[in-house]
Amino acid sequence: MKNALSQIVTSPFGAFAVLTIAASLEVLGDSFFQSGLYRSTGSSRVQWFVFGAAVLGLYGLFVNLPQWDFGKLLGVYVALFFVVAQIIAKLRFHQSPTAPILAGGSLIVAGGLVITFWKG
Repeated sequence: MKNALSQIVTSPFGAFAVLTIAASLEVLGDSFFQSGLYRSTGSSRVQWFVFGAAVLGLYGLFVNLPQWDFGKLLGVYVALFFVVAQIIAKLRFHQSPTAPILAGGSLIVAGGLVITFWKG
């Protein structure tokens, strides 16, 4: 799997796909912890924590298996993390982004694009 992911991330589309999956795993794992902390009690709380730890562990493995310069991809990753977090917030918690979140998020996405595509 390590070699396959390393091969996939050699193309811009492949790197984008792997980073999107990684951001999705990270946000989903975080959302499981939020469910455990604020939306459950008793054994279901423990279950959410176990799910969160498992998904965050999978995220850590998935994002670090390919051999790539992660620092170079940080811009697009932060932008993807923001977008995925807003989608998960809407789908899991029925929280719509407010105007300040959308304004700040547009700056995050713009910054990610600058970091990713500025050749200099």
